[in-house]
Amino acid sequence: MKPVRRQQLRVLNDRDERVIHVRHMGESRDIGLERLGLSGTASDDEVFRALARYLEIPADDLKGHVLERHPNGNMTLRPEAVFGGQEPVGLKDR
Repeated sequence: MKPVRRQQLRVLNDRDERVIHVRHMGESRDIGLERLGLSGTASDDEVFRALARYLEIPADDLKGHVLERHPNGNMTLRPEAVFGGQEPVGLKDR
C-alpha cells in the first residue's frame, strides 16, 4: 500500500474529507474515512475493525494502539506511549 503524499493529502483536505492518520509497525499513512466506509461518528470499535480489514491484519494487531479524535474531525491511531514506568493509557482491553 502506498502512503498518501502531502500533495494528495492537500487534495483530500480541500474536498473536506476526514482522514485517519495511522502509525503502525513503523509506517505512517493517511486514509480517508470514506475509503474505510466510516463517518466521523463511528465508534472506536468500528474504527479499529475497519482499519484491521483495510490493512489486512488481525484486529488483535491493533491492541496497544490509541485512537485520538481531533476537533476538525480527523483521527490519529498510534501506539500507546508509556512514560516513566507509568501504566499505559489507552484502549488496552481491545
